[in-house]
Amino acid sequence: MLNIFASEGIKFEEVLICPHHPHENCECRKPKTKLVTKYLTSGILDKENSYVIGDRATDMELATNMGISGLQYNPQSNNWLNIVDTLINKHRTAHIVRNTKETKIDLSVDLDAAGGSEISTGCGFFDHMLDQIATHAGITLKVKVDGDLHVDEHHTIEDTGIALGEAFKKALGDKRGIARFGFVLAMDEVMSKIEAIPNDNIMNNDVTCAMDISGRPYCEFSCDANFLRANVGEMAVEMVPHFFRSLAFAMGLTLHLNVTDGNTHHQVEALFKGFGRALRTAIHKEGFELPSSKGVL
Repeated sequence: MLNIFASEGIKFEEVLICPHHPHENCECRKPKTKLVTKYLTSGILDKENSYVIGDRATDMELATNMGISGLQYNPQSNNWLNIVDTLINKHRTAHIVRNTKETKIDLSVDLDAAGGSEISTGCGFFDHMLDQIATHAGITLKVKVDGDLHVDEHHTIEDTGIALGEAFKKALGDKRGIARFGFVLAMDEVMSKIEAIPNDNIMNNDVTCAMDISGRPYCEFSCDANFLRANVGEMAVEMVPHFFRSLAFAMGLTLHLNVTDGNTHHQVEALFKGFGRALRTAIHKEGFELPSSKGVL
C-alpha cells in the first residue's frame, strides 16, 4: 500500500505502531496520544486542516483527543467518496478578530462561496466598495467594524484593509492549486499589461488591476488624472490607495492598480471592482500543485 501511494507522489513522514495489547493499558494505544505527542506541540500541526481517518470509534476518539476533526469510514455504506470530497473540496475560510484602541473588527471570508455577504463598517460608501470586492471576486465577506468615526474614517478603513489582507492570507493556506496571477502579470515594481478589465454600463473609465499572490508585499497605485473630488460619500478618496496598500502588505500581495480619468465615484468603484475580478482569477483553484518554481509562496 505504501508503494502504491509513493507511486502517486504521496509519501508518509512516519508510520507509527503501538506494539502493546489492550490489557497492558499503555499510553500509546489509540485513543491515547503518546505516539503523536510531538505533533501536538504548538505550531507543528495545522489543526484546522488536519484529520484522523479511520474505521473505528477509537480513531474518532483519537481525533477528539488531538483536537482535530475525525472522518470515519463505514464499510457498509462505503462512504469513501464523501471523505474524499471533504478533503478536496473543503472551503477556504478564515476568521479574523482585530481589536485596537481605535477599532474593533470582526471579519470572516469564504473564498469558495458567493453571496450572503454582511458588511457594516459605519461608512456607507466603504461598505458598498467592500461589497463590490465580494461580489466580483465571487466570495462571501462578513465584516463588522466599530471604529473611531468621531475622529474620521482613516483608522476604520486602514484597519479593515489590514484585517482583510490577513484573512485572505489565512484562507489561502499553502496556496496550492491557485492560479496565483490576476488579469496581468505583476512582478514587484514591473507590470506586464495584457488587457484591461472591460467597462460596464456605469463606468467610462479604463481600469487595470494586476496582482500576484506572491508572498512579497508590494503596491503600485496610480490615477492618471488624479481624483477630482476629495470625498465620495463619507470616504476620503485619499484612503483608496491607503486601503489597498494596507491589504496588500498584510496579505503578502504584489498589487498594481491604475485607473484613468473620469467621474470620481466611478473611478473608485472601478478600482474595487477591478480588484475583485482580479482576485477571483488569482484565487481560482486549477489543481494541486504549488504555482512557483521556487517551491514556496
